[in-house]
Amino acid sequence: EVQLQASGGGLVQAGGSLRLSCAASGFDFDGYAIGWFRQAPGKERESISCISTGDGSTYYAASVKGRFTISRDSVKNMVYLQMNGLKPEDTAVYYCAATFYPLLILSLTRTCEYDYKYWGQGTQVTVSS
Repeated sequence: EVQLQASGGGLVQAGGSLRLSCAASGFDFDGYAIGWFRQAPGKERESISCISTGDGSTYYAASVKGRFTISRDSVKNMVYLQMNGLKPEDTAVYYCAATFYPLLILSLTRTCEYDYKYWGQGTQVTVSS
């Protein structure tokens, strides 16, 4: 059974930090790039970061660049999103998703807009002012 399990959300004050985790199972993790998305109430889903397999290249949306860091542990089949300097506008449900793209080089493509095959359930992040 394919599973993507996002966790680590919570309530934090502005300026604080959280680390989200995405646990993957049931598919060949090493062939998939992983993306993080978020959706705030009344807003469209936003792609915020992704990480490739292979070279481990990353990409960040302008809204989070310099504050968030994505990483992956291919031994544990985990992807992490370290979120620092959180702002109230970061409040949203955060999702991780997987797209089959073994040769993705994000430093060249500079986008996280791909066809994601697997999605996890969301984890709520709330940033108070």
